[in-house]
Amino acid sequence: MTRRCVFFVGMALLPLSLVSGGCPSPDTTGPSSPLASPAATPDPNALPSGGKKIKAGLVTDVGGIDDKSFNASAWEGLKKAESQLQAEIKFTESKSNADYLNNLTRFADNGYDVVFAVGFLMQDAMKSAAARYPNVKFAIVDGNAPDLPNAISAKFREEEGCFLVGALAGLVTKKNVVGFVGGMEMPLIEKFEAAYVAGVKTTNPKASVKVGYAGRFDDPQKGRELALSQMEAGADIIFHASGKTGLGVIKAVQSSPEGNFAIGVDRDQDGEAPGRVLTSMVKRVDVAVYDVCQETAEGSFQAGTIELGLKEGGVGLSPMTHTRDRVPKTAMDRVDALKQAIIDGKIKPPKSRKELATFKPPV
Repeated sequence: MTRRCVFFVGMALLPLSLVSGGCPSPDTTGPSSPLASPAATPDPNALPSGGKKIKAGLVTDVGGIDDKSFNASAWEGLKKAESQLQAEIKFTESKSNADYLNNLTRFADNGYDVVFAVGFLMQDAMKSAAARYPNVKFAIVDGNAPDLPNAISAKFREEEGCFLVGALAGLVTKKNVVGFVGGMEMPLIEKFEAAYVAGVKTTNPKASVKVGYAGRFDDPQKGRELALSQMEAGADIIFHASGKTGLGVIKAVQSSPEGNFAIGVDRDQDGEAPGRVLTSMVKRVDVAVYDVCQETAEGSFQAGTIELGLKEGGVGLSPMTHTRDRVPKTAMDRVDALKQAIIDGKIKPPKSRKELATFKPPV
C-alpha cells in the first residue's frame, strides 16, 4: 500500500519521461571476421525505457465515454498510457448491465494484456472474467476485485472529498438550502450523499439539504428536472454524483438566475459552465488507471486493492479556476483546515446514512 501511494503521488506531480535507447556501435570487425556475431533481433514489443508494449481495454458503464465524468476520466488514463507507454488502447461502451461480461471477455479473447471495468456494477462480471482468463490482468474501479492473482481494485475515499465540497457549500450558500442529485441509489452513491450532508452541517448547522436520485447515470434530462425542482424549493447550490445525468444538473444551474451553483464530480467539471460550477469533487481515476497500465507494462502488477484519499492526492477539490475569486478567503481557509483535520485523522466523514445519523460535527 505504501509503495503504491508513493508512486501515485509521484504520478500526480510528474509526467513520465521516456528515455530513448542509444544507437548500437557500428560493427568494426567486418562481416568475414570470426569475431563478428549476428545482431540480436529487437523485440518489437519492448519499450525504450524497459518493459513491454501492452494492449489495454476499457469497458465503460452505461454512462458512456462522453459522460465528462467517471468514464471519461478513466479513458484519459488510457490515453496517457498510449502516449507515455506506447500502449494500444480501445474502449467499449456498455448499453446495459447485461453487456458487462461480454465486453470484458471480448477484450480478453482478443489478446489484451489488461482490461478495466469501470464501475461498481461490474464487479460480478469481472469476477467471472478474471477466473476464466488467468493470463489477462483485470482492474475494476470502485468495485471489489476477486481474490485472484490477476485482479486488482482501485478504490477511493470519496467521503473525504465530498465532506469538503459540502463544507464549502455550507459556507457559500445564501439561502441556507442546498441540494444533492445522485445517480442510482446504492451504497457507493449513498457515501457521496452522507459525507456531503455532514460537510454542510459542519460549517452551516442551519442549512437543509434537498436529496434526489435519478435512478440512472445516463439521463441528463432527469438530472435537469431534479435540479430545477431543488432550485424551486430554495436550493442555490447542487452537488451531483450521477455521471452523465449530472450534465443536466449543470445545464439547469447554468440557465438559472445568477447566484446558483452546481458542484461537479469525478473530473474537474468547472469548465462545463464557467463561473456557475462552484467546484468539483475530483477523483483521480485517470492516474489510478495509468498506474495499473504501467505496472502491467513493467511486469510489476500486484493483485489486491489500492485505496486513495486526500492524503494520497486521490480525491480533492478542483482548482476553482472560475470561482476562486468569488469565495471569501476565510471560507477557503476553513475548508483547508478541515482538509488537514481529515488527513490527520481528527475527522472521519460518514460513509453511509447510518453513520451520518451518529456523526457529530467537529467544533
